[in-house]
Amino acid sequence: MYTALTIAGSDSSGGAGIQADIKTMTAHGVYAMSAITALTAQNTTGVSGIAETSPEFLALQLDSIFTDIFPNAVKTGMVSSCGLIEVIAEKLKFYGAKNIVVDPVMIATSGSALLKDDSVESLKKNLIPLADIITPNIPETEVLTGMKINTPDDMEKSAENIYNLFGCAVLVKGGHNLNDANDCLFDGKEIKWFSGKRIDNPNTHGTGCTLSSAIASNLAKGYGISESVERAKDYISGCLGAMLDLGKGSGPMNHMFDIKSRF
Repeated sequence: MYTALTIAGSDSSGGAGIQADIKTMTAHGVYAMSAITALTAQNTTGVSGIAETSPEFLALQLDSIFTDIFPNAVKTGMVSSCGLIEVIAEKLKFYGAKNIVVDPVMIATSGSALLKDDSVESLKKNLIPLADIITPNIPETEVLTGMKINTPDDMEKSAENIYNLFGCAVLVKGGHNLNDANDCLFDGKEIKWFSGKRIDNPNTHGTGCTLSSAIASNLAKGYGISESVERAKDYISGCLGAMLDLGKGSGPMNHMFDIKSRF
């Protein structure tokens, strides 16, 4: 069985973070493991509290995983402090981790800030250069590049900018009202657009976590970056199209829409 590791924060409401990652990996037939960077008290309406894991304990989690069940792919999500970012980078380099997907989580779907200001530079210096692909949305791309994105052409330029800055493929996600959920991939050789018909579903809690975990799952199974992105986009469309409606705010998707089990 293929294996994947998610390094991210826990979402007590189950729609994003570690919980979404594990559901996504499981739906892809990949054995999921986790190293938790923080506990969050959150639901579909927002984040009311964050309790960080210590860098020392995060290091223990990562050592336990890499020395026993080595992951075929690694996805990182919410990492809210410099110390945690540095530990992750150190361990990924030490163990020679492969197929690294970095989701530079800065803002939750609800609008709550999840990354401390002084951690952005650490993310850019230590973690993003290790990635095979990063998956920023438009606001995150603007933070990483310092450029304003208003058009599809801006998305292409920013993707090339990120590749030149960090040496990794980048998927700039266009789901923030710029276009109909079309995403722009630059892998160092060519720009490729992935068209996505916008689904009329207000419940989008955890879409970023889910997409990056789906990409990691497909990389773990041996697909290339472009095909992994395409398969992940199809999976997200299925999750949203199932029209799950839970909670009082932006609710979760149905990660298990395609699971068929006698149980």
